[in-house]
Amino acid sequence: MAPEIDSRLAGRYDRITKQLADLFIENEDPIARMATICALLQHKMPSFFWTGFYRLENGRLVVGPYQGPLACAVLPGPEGVCWAAVQKKETLIVADVHAFDGHVACDERSKSEIVVPVRESTGNIIAVLDVDSDQLDSFTNTDRLGLEKIVELIYS
Repeated sequence: MAPEIDSRLAGRYDRITKQLADLFIENEDPIARMATICALLQHKMPSFFWTGFYRLENGRLVVGPYQGPLACAVLPGPEGVCWAAVQKKETLIVADVHAFDGHVACDERSKSEIVVPVRESTGNIIAVLDVDSDQLDSFTNTDRLGLEKIVELIYS
């Protein structure tokens, strides 16, 4: 059985994706696109406590554009949800980050998380979109699908 899709939330993601695509016509810079994605998602999604990118640089995940409280500057790995998403090469949804083995707590108020790999045009993972919520079990398959479409815009 396929996971349920929340049509109202899916519609919100569709509108955000269209708005971003329209904004990106004028700017192809991936870092600028990441910054715009963070700002728009943080503003439009009430349960998003922290929204940001970690970029793969020299075997470490280095913080990129983000919105929200102060973040860890570097995730050296291999612990944490972000590294697990890179290693598994897939989006991860964690309902309770404090129950996730090896969780890296940049802010103890974070309770749930979704991490979406970002791929360049050749398919290599070059970053992750990391979204935290200060509520348990905040993310669903609808969020996964919506955020995966959004990160595809970075290199399209």
